[in-house]
Amino acid sequence: MKQNDWKERLNVVYSTNPDFHYETERNEETETLPKEQQNLRVSIEKKNRGGKVVTVVKGFTGSEEELKELGKLLKTKCGVGGAVKEGEILIQGDLKAKVTELLKKEGYTRTK
Repeated sequence: MKQNDWKERLNVVYSTNPDFHYETERNEETETLPKEQQNLRVSIEKKNRGGKVVTVVKGFTGSEEELKELGKLLKTKCGVGGAVKEGEILIQGDLKAKVTELLKKEGYTRTK
């Protein structure tokens, strides 16, 4: 059974070169660093959030899946909502001290 690759060729109209090969974007997952080597920064933001205060965790190096797992863990332990967007974990509320403490308990020793 032939596998259709038309989705990978979107935005390419036509080529007369017989040796032409379609170049597709390959998203390489970055290797997740061990917990001890992660440089996580916890901060409070209020800007562009409608006046709501949000705790932001930045600096995670690794796969999107593991970042989502960490975000879910923090939201569950804090008992609040939040999201994982653009490589950052957003936790609703001013919970900087609690999030920093939870990250250190989980083994992220280089957290500030």
